Amino acid sequence: MTTMVMSALIIFGIAAYFTMPTSELPNVDFPTIEVEAALPGADPQTMASAVATPLEQQFSAIAGLSSMNSDSSTGSTKLTLQFDLSRNIDAAAQDVQAAINASGSVLPRNLPYPPVYAKVNPADAPMVTLAITSDTISQRQLSDIADTLLAQRLSEGARARAPEFSIARSVDRTLEVYRRILGTRNGATP
Repeated sequence: MTTMVMSALIIFGIAAYFTMPTSELPNVDFPTIEVEAALPGADPQTMASAVATPLEQQFSAIAGLSSMNSDSSTGSTKLTLQFDLSRNIDAAAQDVQAAINASGSVLPRNLPYPPVYAKVNPADAPMVTLAITSDTISQRQLSDIADTLLAQRLSEGARARAPEFSIARSVDRTLEVYRRILGTRNGATP
């Protein structure tokens, strides 16, 4: 009897092992929040010292914060807050909003609007960014070329998803191509 039960468990275990779905890249949703603030005309050093630093001081007191990065450029600053995997993203967002409200008295009074935050998924970042420009082809024609030629070529791979296109309306006619890679082993998207 014991031998039959053990044999059955081993057979079912082996069968379950080979039918269990696996993923090359597990779907891990890191609790991440991005905070953006703008002060038109301010240089990057002013944005870092007058806007990013007071926000960083408030955010550093939030429980479960595992990393914080800031990027200041002319007229804007962006802070990326990543929390422990065990931290609830909605509760973290409430704490971030409270920290933004608390920093209002030390932020420059001429901010056009208070800093804003958004929950983000770092896995949604573009895998490939391409820029195309032309002195002879119009922006509309560049867009058509991207949609017909580039999209088809980038989508040909077995693991490629259809690219997402975004055209920046600037002088150099930049075209960003977003390509996301799919895990095809079990058909799950990352």
